[in-house]
Amino acid sequence: MAYYKRKTSAKRRSERVRAKLRRLAQGRPRLSIHRSGKHIYAQVIDDAQGRTLAAAATVEKDLAQPLKSTMSVEAAAIVGKMVAERAVAAGVKAVIFDRGALQYHGRVKALADAAREGGLEF
Repeated sequence: MAYYKRKTSAKRRSERVRAKLRRLAQGRPRLSIHRSGKHIYAQVIDDAQGRTLAAAATVEKDLAQPLKSTMSVEAAAIVGKMVAERAVAAGVKAVIFDRGALQYHGRVKALADAAREGGLEF
C-alpha cells in the first residue's frame, strides 16, 4: 500500500501565492508574515542571498509589554511599524508582500498598512 503526504489547501494556496511573487519580485526582498493563534511574526527576506534582513514579532518583550493582547489588530500594527523601521534602517525601501495562505484581512491587513506607514513600499 502506498503512503504519501497529501498537500493541504493552505499549503497549495501558499505555494501558489509564492510562485506569483517570484514572477513579480524583480529582485525585491519579500515581506513574509506568519500568524499563529497567539502571535504574529514578520520578516523581510532576501531570497537571492537566502538571509533575513529585518524581523519583528509580538514574542519580543519590548513589543509585547505595553499590549493587552498579542493577538490583536493593534499588536499586528505595532509589528508592522517595527519591521518597517528595521528594514529601512537596513537599507530596504521596496518589498513584495507575501501573505502566504492567509487572507488579506484583519491582523494581516493591519500589519501591511502599518508597514506602509513606516516607510516600506509595496
